[in-house]
Amino acid sequence: MKWIHSLRHFFERHGFAVSSRFADRLGISVSNVRLFFIYISFVTVGLSFGIYLTLAFLLKLKDLVYTKRTSVFDL
Repeated sequence: MKWIHSLRHFFERHGFAVSSRFADRLGISVSNVRLFFIYISFVTVGLSFGIYLTLAFLLKLKDLVYTKRTSVFDL
């Protein structure tokens, strides 16, 4: 039972923040986005988990490529 708590703690600490980023972009609550992923995973038998990981990878890649510059002198 301890490994379940350690696994949950790992995912909570090192999450990809996909849900919160989509919620910010869409202007809705983070809990609604998370519930959507949970419900879709039951309907599609885990396919949404793969979509979630793909989106997390793409968002991480976008963060590595795109950086916000505050002025012209940051080039």
